Amino acid sequence: MSKTRRGVPEEKAETWQSDDMIERLVTIKRTAKVVKGGSRFSFSAIVVVGNGQGEVGYGLGKAKEVPESIRKATEKARKSLVAIPIRDGRTLHHEIIGQYGAGNVVMRPAAEGTGIIAGGSMRPIFEALGIRDVLAKSTGTSNPHNLIKATFIALQSIRSPQEIADKRSLALEHLGKR
Repeated sequence: MSKTRRGVPEEKAETWQSDDMIERLVTIKRTAKVVKGGSRFSFSAIVVVGNGQGEVGYGLGKAKEVPESIRKATEKARKSLVAIPIRDGRTLHHEIIGQYGAGNVVMRPAAEGTGIIAGGSMRPIFEALGIRDVLAKSTGTSNPHNLIKATFIALQSIRSPQEIADKRSLALEHLGKR
């Protein structure tokens, strides 16, 4: 952990695993409340948790100390796990756009071996989700809160070919191929 120019600890994107869950620290932010005797500091942390096989969740934790805020965020992330359909266990089924506030994200499936081409707060989500090949671009804000929410909105709107076939009351082989 290094210090930034303002003396705030700069956290690296930490990854740790516990009981088959991948936990990624996205960001830590320090806020100050000015009171009569000086400043009181508080910390907020965003954590992404996933099992690497199609389930992922995120959480925001706030506390007076960094470890406590990370713990709270991890608990909330574990409670908010959602299942996302993944094609071949490595990429998305189709191109998708997500929007939340000023955060816009565009995600496309990629060929095998491409890797995770995503910036900002989207990369930890894909790593925790188990997606290995994806092309993603964030436009608009770089605020981690809005980017994470836009990414989750987009991921939750992904439909697998089986879901579409069931909804249309067709057999899977009767769906059009691209």
